[in-house]
Amino acid sequence: MAAAAGTRVLRAADVDGKWEASIESPMGAMIMTFDLKSDGEKLTGSVGNEMMGESEIQDGKISGDEVSFVQVMKRGDREMKFKYEGKLAGDELELTRSMDGGGPGRGGRGAGGMGRPTTFTAKRVK
Repeated sequence: MAAAAGTRVLRAADVDGKWEASIESPMGAMIMTFDLKSDGEKLTGSVGNEMMGESEIQDGKISGDEVSFVQVMKRGDREMKFKYEGKLAGDELELTRSMDGGGPGRGGRGAGGMGRPTTFTAKRVK
């Protein structure tokens, strides 16, 4: 019974819905939109912005209030993968985005500097 009392069950956070964040990029402020849907510990949905359009998220996971997923963007014959990791707190989702694999030949600063880890807060859109 003591072992059962010490076991904590983590419930998936309520990330379902639309989220929006302003992110500084080499081209200036960029509005990112996130449309997220959870199914247990699985996270699906899309990420988009005006410049690059929308792309489906991959490898989405939820554990308690922590989320992670990958966004694959294609521009011409180039493919860029961005990894997102973050934590949900009410109607705010604090995320850190980094280029998966460090970027093309620039130590993580590929794609015009977009590979640098960037931390930002997305807010739930009502």
